[in-house]
Amino acid sequence: MPRPTDDDLFQSSTMTFGEHLEELRTCLIRAAAGLAIAVLLGFFVARPVVHLIEEPLRRALGTYYSRRALETFDQWRPRSEGGPALPYSRAEVRDAVVNRGLSFELREVHADRLAKVLGTGSTPTSGTTAAFATDALVPVLLWQPMARDPRVSITTLSAQEAFGIYIKAAMLVGVVLAAPWIFYQLWTFVAAGLYPHEKRWVWTFLPISIGLFMAGVFLAFFFVFDFVLDYLLQFNEWLGLDPDPRISEWLSFVLILPIGFGIGFQLPLVMLFLERIGIVEAETYASQWRIAVLVIVVVSAVLTPADPYSMLFLAGPLCLLYFGGLWLCRRFAAAPSAARGLQPATKASQ
Repeated sequence: MPRPTDDDLFQSSTMTFGEHLEELRTCLIRAAAGLAIAVLLGFFVARPVVHLIEEPLRRALGTYYSRRALETFDQWRPRSEGGPALPYSRAEVRDAVVNRGLSFELREVHADRLAKVLGTGSTPTSGTTAAFATDALVPVLLWQPMARDPRVSITTLSAQEAFGIYIKAAMLVGVVLAAPWIFYQLWTFVAAGLYPHEKRWVWTFLPISIGLFMAGVFLAFFFVFDFVLDYLLQFNEWLGLDPDPRISEWLSFVLILPIGFGIGFQLPLVMLFLERIGIVEAETYASQWRIAVLVIVVVSAVLTPADPYSMLFLAGPLCLLYFGGLWLCRRFAAAPSAARGLQPATKASQ
């Protein structure tokens, strides 16, 4: 409920309801125009952005298959007691995989027949017995750079999919570039309903709003992705399934998660705005913090993919931002009216 000691922020506004709707329409059109221009600019940098977006997935797949390679080496056993051993030590294999960026496939050959083929250049004649000599198989490790490993490559399943990826990358760039302009238009609409002396808070909240959005985007892209991908690939490993990722599916994931983080990070400003216009009091935020945490967890589960890491990485900062918003509300409520730029209420104005 509005507080009786506060001025109604909209009572002295000369704008009618229709004029407010017209202002909203104008701000939305301007925001859409800015987004369209930013998307057009995004087409010029979409190609390197696609490679940048691929990098976390390639890195996660490289780590996954490096770990699988070491497990394969540890689990291999000779087919018979005293049979041929692996031609490398575990320390050599670990150095090649972890430090030198190599991958390998473990194969087995008959060394004597391979030597005969290499020595004569002809196919060896079959033996007198029809039994396959499995005990004579010798392990061979076939090495290649991890970057050339087909398991690490990111695939498309249709010719037109690459064009869709290019469009999505341009849209992602456009959203990030246009975010300051979009937030400016939103705060311009909010300022239309404020007193003239209160509109200066728009210039205070606007850079904070943009900074929180960018912080959410960068947290998701440069920190959360690695943990989420590692968890999802470990789940594949636990089920015994090898991933075959598609770039379009990964790009959709990249589009949703950072934008969800950026929007979620607006929480303290939303709290402060609701407190300033008298809809929610600071003490209500303080007394209902348990319900707020529950709502944050549920919203985080909706805004993120179905994995616990991304949900926790969004819910954790949002909980901190909630208490930060509570501190802001109390800080502004404790400040003198003159310091806040508010005029004291009178009975006539009430």
